[in-house]
Amino acid sequence: MVTLITTFFGIGQLNPAPGTWGSLAAVVLAVLLYQAGGAMLLPLAVVLVTLLGFWAVPQVLANSDDPDPSWIVIDEVAGQWLALCFTFIPLARHGVPVLAAWPAIVVPFLLFRLFDIWKPWLVGRADRRGDTTGLMLDDLWAGLFAGLTSVALAGLYHGLLEPRL
Repeated sequence: MVTLITTFFGIGQLNPAPGTWGSLAAVVLAVLLYQAGGAMLLPLAVVLVTLLGFWAVPQVLANSDDPDPSWIVIDEVAGQWLALCFTFIPLARHGVPVLAAWPAIVVPFLLFRLFDIWKPWLVGRADRRGDTTGLMLDDLWAGLFAGLTSVALAGLYHGLLEPRL
């Protein structure tokens, strides 16, 4: 059970770049949830996978020499869903179909992957902890930064750059 959770039902076993596969799977599931009318459930999903990650990851790491195996992707799922909350919830509140607003999917995905790989500031600090908290927290920070940056870019686009009719 803990392996299913930490690999997000085996997605973490895909190569190359299991973290990217985990993030992409999270995006696909978030879009499906949105289209089923459950975009407002996305924050609850973030909390659920975060709690599951904090429960399952220590059990897996207890039998591992690697403090952050690449096949553990539950942290990417939590961070990616957090990033998507910043664009999906406003779209849902305004009744906008998510596929019609495709930048609301692509931008948080790309920014999350950027922050997760680059590991600036608090993301890197969390990653350097080398423990379960750091493993989960670096992706949550990356998701928060990706979400906030997505909102800032959307505000810039819609406020300054969007063509006016």
